[in-house]
Formats: sequence, C-alpha cells, structure tokens
Amino acid sequence: MAEFAMKRLARESGEEKNFLIESAATSSEELGSPVYPPAKRKLAEHGIDCSGKTARMLEKSDYGKYDFLIGMDRANMRNMFRLFGGDPLGKLKLLMDFTNRPREVEDPWYTNDFESTWRDIDEGCRALLKFLTKKPG
Repeated sequence: MAEFAMKRLARESGEEKNFLIESAATSSEELGSPVYPPAKRKLAEHGIDCSGKTARMLEKSDYGKYDFLIGMDRANMRNMFRLFGGDPLGKLKLLMDFTNRPREVEDPWYTNDFESTWRDIDEGCRALLKFLTKKPG
C-alpha cells in the first residue's frame, strides 16, 4: 500500500521524476503473489490502481541502489539489518519516524484493520515526501 500511496503523492506534487519508489518483501511468505485483496480494495477506495504488482524479495544489492529503505515495523527493520549486515550509511528508517508520532504501522495482515493502516501510511508517506523535498535554507 505504501508504494502506491507514495507514488501518487510524488506524482501529485510534481516530484515523481525525482524518485524511484518500489516495495519489496523482507520475508518470503507472499513472494510472487499479487497485492492482498483487502489492501487492493483499500487502495481502490482512494483511486489508486495497483494491478500488475507482485511481491518480490528485498535483495542485498538493494542497499546500494536506494538512498532510503523504509520499513513499516520492527520486524521489517530486523530483517533488513540482517540482510544488509547492518546499516553503515543510515539508510534504514521506519516510515512513521518521519511523522510527529513515531511508531510502527500496524500490519493489517494480523489486525484486519486496513483503514488504520491506510491512515498511518498516508500520514507517513506525506511526512516522508515533505522530508525528501524540503529545500535547504
């Protein structure tokens, strides 16, 4: 959900060309699967199409490819630290750490609360975009 929310915000702000926004799994359970149907419905409620997306695994080479690697929760962060052997360049961040209320995004796979997850993702992505596009001075 965060990939598509962030892409929309970047597009709406005219910043789309300045970013490469992709998502990847930190665990293998859903590899190759399309977006989970309730998540797809929640995105559609907000006019966001995610058709064609399938889950791919985060790869060690991704650390060099991206400026930031954003996790939704502490499990994501543990898995990323393990995969990358640490975070020497400070690229690993929790999405909600960019907001005024740092916390984890609750995983709707377990909570079945896609609305709360959507609100957190929207808030986090807006804060992240603001952080990334702030002008010096």
